[in-house]
Amino acid sequence: MDAVVCRAWGPPESLVVESQPEPVAGAGEVVLAVRAASVNFPDVLMIQGKYQVRPELPFTPGAEAAGVVLSVGEGVRHVRPGDRAVAFVGHGAFAEQLRAPASAVMPLPDEVPFDVAAAFTLAYGTSYHALVDRAHLRDGETLLVLGAAGGVGLAAVEIGRALGARVIAAASTAEKLAVCTEHGADEVINYEAEDLRARLKDLTGGRGPDVIYDPVGGRFAEAAFRSIGWGGRYLVVGFAAGDIPSLPLNLPLLKGASLVGVFWGEFARRDPRGNAANLARMLAWMGEGRIRPRISARYALADTSRALLDMAERRVTGKVVIQP
Repeated sequence: MDAVVCRAWGPPESLVVESQPEPVAGAGEVVLAVRAASVNFPDVLMIQGKYQVRPELPFTPGAEAAGVVLSVGEGVRHVRPGDRAVAFVGHGAFAEQLRAPASAVMPLPDEVPFDVAAAFTLAYGTSYHALVDRAHLRDGETLLVLGAAGGVGLAAVEIGRALGARVIAAASTAEKLAVCTEHGADEVINYEAEDLRARLKDLTGGRGPDVIYDPVGGRFAEAAFRSIGWGGRYLVVGFAAGDIPSLPLNLPLLKGASLVGVFWGEFARRDPRGNAANLARMLAWMGEGRIRPRISARYALADTSRALLDMAERRVTGKVVIQP
């Protein structure tokens, strides 16, 4: 089988496609024929050695995939060869076949296409965990989403609306904001063209958002936190801007606000049943049309470097997938 291989830490252009032995399912494992694998920003960091998890070199990147079960190991009962399934793993998905722990594999309903399923697990799992488990977002509250046109940002917009929140989406271009509006944002802010704090004050009548979802970090973090409402919850999701911001600690004190860390991968590892319940609820929402992952581009396996470069240079809206 063919697989994308990272042999040394470096940029997307350093990745190669190589022939690899076909994986064999051991006890408690599943082998999938990959039909689609999603690209996520952590993949860009991981191949450069900048992510909090550093696989042993060489390795195949890619954290989530959907496909058809080829084989199962001893003890696996919830899927069988021929079943459609989706898997979330640390790495290994950018290949024609993927071996995954059975605990990381879920059956896939027939009505959910492979590419949509592959684009679902990490982005929607992260955003649901953030908004429901960590922020306890309630019906009628106001949610601000920074970097709202990206994969996790757009998922947060949709989940916020599904939970009954008023959603304010912030992004860097009019085109990205139009995508956010299509996916349910009530209000939008172009933080490259508008003053973020002034616009938030105007949109919330000076009260500020109840919850801020931040997968970006960088220069807008402090301005956003200074705008948060009393008792607000600021979700630290990631640092797509590259810079990890430093916030004055008097700000949470003055606002009675909370800084809340979000690490979905670790949550999924520590509480697989809770994570499975979250994903099952969202799959039901998907069937009802309440959420609909946006796939803006599809790439062949040989073009994986191009897909990761587009992600690194922030040219992606929603999600992009690799189709081996």
